[in-house]
Parts: sequence; structure tokens; C-alpha cells
Amino acid sequence: MDTLLLARLQFATTTSIHFLFVAVTLGLVTLLVGMQTTWLLTGNPKWKRLTRFWGQLYVINYVLGIASGIVMEFQFGLNWSGLSRYVGNVFGAPLAIESLTATSPG
Repeated sequence: MDTLLLARLQFATTTSIHFLFVAVTLGLVTLLVGMQTTWLLTGNPKWKRLTRFWGQLYVINYVLGIASGIVMEFQFGLNWSGLSRYVGNVFGAPLAIESLTATSPG
């Protein structure tokens, strides 16, 4: 197989997986807000257990999303360094902001 094709397949796989983690994280956070609000309003321990369970899955998904995002950034720099010379000033700042906000605690 050609090296360029392998690099493109690797990047396509990483990007697809990262996109799925982002979409699931956004959906889970909305679900968690609803469940925790219901628990606070009703005081029913069932909602607290559900919030803890889905919250743990949220944290696992969040960590995997960060890990795939870091790998994706390295792929940008290593596999597409020529592209970075042309669009790096425009593309680099939003990518850095996304990385900082995704990995910041709280």
C-alpha cells in the first residue's frame, strides 16, 4: 500500500472516531443536565443513581474524545505539514483554542 493512502486512511479513521465521541458527549451532557435537575427537584434517589451511571460513561467518553483529538492534532502536523504552511495561520488558532478548552479542568 502507498504511504499517502495509509496516512489518509489513518486520518479518516481518527477523525471519524473523534467526531463520534464529540457527538455522544454533547448528547450525554444534555441528558445529564436533565437527570440531575430532575433529581434536585424531586429528591428521588433513582435519578441520583441514573445521573451517576451516565455521568461515569460521560467521563469515559470525554477522556477518549480528548485522546483521539490529541492524536488527530499530531496527524495534522506530521502528515500534512505542507498544508500547515499555507493555512496554519488561519487554521492553527481555532485548533489550539479547541484543544485548550477541551482539556481544561472545569
